Amino acid sequence: MRSRTALLAAAALTAAATGTATAADAAPSAAAAAGCTVAYTVQTQWDSGFTSGVTVTNTGDAVSGWNLTWSFAGNQRVTQGWNADIAQSGTGVTARNVAHNGTLATGASTSFGFNASYSGGNAIPATFKLNGVTCNAGPVDPTDPPTEPPGPGNRVDNPYAGAKVYVNPEWSAKAAAEPGGNRISGRPTGVWLDRTAAIEGVGSGMGLRDHLDAALTQKGTGELVVQLVIYNLPGRDCAALASNGELGPTEIGRYRTQYIDPIAAILADQKYAGLRIVTTVEIDSLPNLVTNVTPRPTATPNCDVMKANGNYVKGVGYALNKLGDAPNVYNYVDAGHHGWLGWDDNFGASAELFKTAATAEGATVGDVHGFIVNTANYSALKENHFTIDDAVNGVSVRQSKWVDWNRYVDELSYAQGMRTKLVSLGFGTNLGMLIDTSRNGWGGTARPAAPGPRTSLDAYVDGGRYDRRIHLGNWCNQSGAGLGERPQAAPAAGIDAYVWMKPPGESDGSSTAIPNDEGKGFDRMCDPTYEGNPRNNNNKSGALAGAPVSGHWFSAQFQELMKNAYPAL
Repeated sequence: MRSRTALLAAAALTAAATGTATAADAAPSAAAAAGCTVAYTVQTQWDSGFTSGVTVTNTGDAVSGWNLTWSFAGNQRVTQGWNADIAQSGTGVTARNVAHNGTLATGASTSFGFNASYSGGNAIPATFKLNGVTCNAGPVDPTDPPTEPPGPGNRVDNPYAGAKVYVNPEWSAKAAAEPGGNRISGRPTGVWLDRTAAIEGVGSGMGLRDHLDAALTQKGTGELVVQLVIYNLPGRDCAALASNGELGPTEIGRYRTQYIDPIAAILADQKYAGLRIVTTVEIDSLPNLVTNVTPRPTATPNCDVMKANGNYVKGVGYALNKLGDAPNVYNYVDAGHHGWLGWDDNFGASAELFKTAATAEGATVGDVHGFIVNTANYSALKENHFTIDDAVNGVSVRQSKWVDWNRYVDELSYAQGMRTKLVSLGFGTNLGMLIDTSRNGWGGTARPAAPGPRTSLDAYVDGGRYDRRIHLGNWCNQSGAGLGERPQAAPAAGIDAYVWMKPPGESDGSSTAIPNDEGKGFDRMCDPTYEGNPRNNNNKSGALAGAPVSGHWFSAQFQELMKNAYPAL
């Protein structure tokens, strides 16, 4: 419904390469009117390596097939790349297009990224050339008008590319107050609007306008993304008591008029038109209508009610339609995680349901910019020690107790597979995916350094898997978890960003019943003594003890997440 043009300018962290291209510099196929800008961002850096994202914008004539070249000033060495074929000889690097991004129209952009090793300094490269033409120097043909960055309301293909992301001052202050917390307190996290009162601010806390005003200050002259979690459906999270909400199953009218409409009105304020606002729409809702309803053995009465009354589908459709009216809003719908929807009988049915919701209540697939997976969950980003195609003594890993016939073993492969399925159902070919990596690092001393032994199928899988949960179905305050990959743009094919949508340190639910005025119940899956239910195959919950009500600060968990971070802090 609304176009997703990919016009990106170099933002705050752009490499300031300058110079003028000569005829000798130009590639033989380059047009006379050539030009480009490059935004080069060091997204994550540690003692021996770093992750960089690169956004290339063609400001000259259209090109069909491109290569971007630069030289490192030190001993940096590219070890892995995505969305481009990257080769390195000495200090010189060449990134070439892949099949899906070879054509760059005038004003169009594409993004790719890479991991690299280094020691000593890690200076940003001084000069970039696109097909031999020096970038960030303006068009070679002076008669061409300059290409402007996207103005307010012009959607870009990937809102995270070339942009900073809003740091929630309230979360940042809590993180900084923890011993060692200043190592991550400057990281961007999601702002959760989990009840109507959160729109104006709970108590002395910040409301939505307060956050958007703070975002304008953080934005400066560059681009900035603000991440909002829309989370207040009637009968919310019908299969888990810990995250129940304030609205009863039939209160769809209140959801529309008292929750979505006020949010939409604020987001439509022209004061905020220069912000890129990402909305994560209603986590833990639609998948329940596939997996936790009759006749499934995991069915709950609450989920049966929500399927029968249709208010999850109506609510998500209404939210997409209303929020999508603001041209600087990017809607990402929750798509569960591989440990929930990765099985054959869940995967396709969920994708079909997402399409139904995206076309309900006046919404269209054009109101969906993408989907998000693993929100507030713990599934490993990438299991490197085994794949779904492995076998031990001729027996597929799908038959192991851990995988249990799932089609996926990690979130990256699941996100990419779900994206492919959704595009086949009619969502746009530029559909982007987000992966919440806030708590799926699984580092520390328990992290396997090599594949498990091939003495048995389960020994092979269990000995090599990073995800150390007792069962994939365990979701509450998991013991042993760690911070995952740091937020970064365009980290892999089809992935708009890794994000920390769930703020590390905020509880999933209380370990014991705690009276509260937020409508949040006590779920035994948050009780470390609980022996389980059909949704986790009757295993122990794996939850930490001493947890507060969901969304409240849980210091012990925050410390454990830092201790077990991967990459390590």
